Amino acid sequence: MGHAWLGLLSLPNWFIHLSSSLEWGMAALMMYRYGRITGRADIRFFGLSMLPHWFGSFFVLAYHITTDSIPLLLDLSETINLLGSISMLWATLRILKRSVPSRASGIVGCIGAVMIAGKPQSYMGDDIFDAILQISSVVYISFLVAMIMVRRKDPSVFSGLTIAGFWFVLVFIAVTVFFMFLATEVRGFHSLSHDDLLHGSAESLLTVSNLMIVLGIHRQTRWYEARMRTLSGPEHS
Repeated sequence: MGHAWLGLLSLPNWFIHLSSSLEWGMAALMMYRYGRITGRADIRFFGLSMLPHWFGSFFVLAYHITTDSIPLLLDLSETINLLGSISMLWATLRILKRSVPSRASGIVGCIGAVMIAGKPQSYMGDDIFDAILQISSVVYISFLVAMIMVRRKDPSVFSGLTIAGFWFVLVFIAVTVFFMFLATEVRGFHSLSHDDLLHGSAESLLTVSNLMIVLGIHRQTRWYEARMRTLSGPEHS
């Protein structure tokens, strides 16, 4: 029944997890490249701000490699993801500041979030883990709203597909929480990771989300390059 080196995850489930991590790293690189093409340091900074979330995914992979036996790895991942959400919010506010100099941070700072339930085991204790998740959720939703504000003020920064991809992460979270309940309370598994079908199905939504982000950045880059060719066309004809 499977291979020990695969841990709790099946081979297809590992493929989904690795794809999600690879797509996010690719999105960060593509966003940084888009910033270089456009000559905008704030967009390059946004690409760099995506890296903490990418690093955090490595701890999740390590957590699954150890058959979910080292909760500290998951705690480290959540902590790094909190820093990642803060960095992406900060980077987005820097972009927004070009169009809305004084109101951006004040508007986004008023946003709240409804917390998820069904937390996994925590090395640091349930209260600390809850706090990390709560703060991270508030910061991430604030980031999502800031992205929409950027889109309205400067459509050249983020494509609609990229923004939709970041918002789709909320669908991934909601489905993961629901599947966690089904796996543990209905199907009788010890955790969601032990239910390979539901775990893989939930994680596939994150893969879809990251793919939307990648394709959106690619679309925005092609749009900008085509626009530049059009503007410089008479000079090179």
